[in-house]
Amino acid sequence: MSRSLGIFVCSQEYLDHVIGIVRAAEEQGIEVQVFFTHTGVLLTQDPRFRELSQTRAQLSLCNVGYESHGLKGKPAPGIPDTGYATQARNGGMIEECDRYIVL
Repeated sequence: MSRSLGIFVCSQEYLDHVIGIVRAAEEQGIEVQVFFTHTGVLLTQDPRFRELSQTRAQLSLCNVGYESHGLKGKPAPGIPDTGYATQARNGGMIEECDRYIVL
């Protein structure tokens, strides 16, 4: 049985925490999904965000939030084209993951 963790990031304050949690979970064999929304999408502009793209975590973000912060057209490292999503992706993450945390 695989274990999974969903991380909902709605603040631009916790990038170090997100990176640390993702790495710790992966070391334990836990599948990780991360969804960025609200001011959390601004973390994609931090150079340290690239560290998340080097993990196996499934990264996605709220396209509306991304565009509302003037980031449209700026690709986020590690976010595939299909990762630019709506809040429905967050709802799916809640259903799919064994555990869910909010930062």
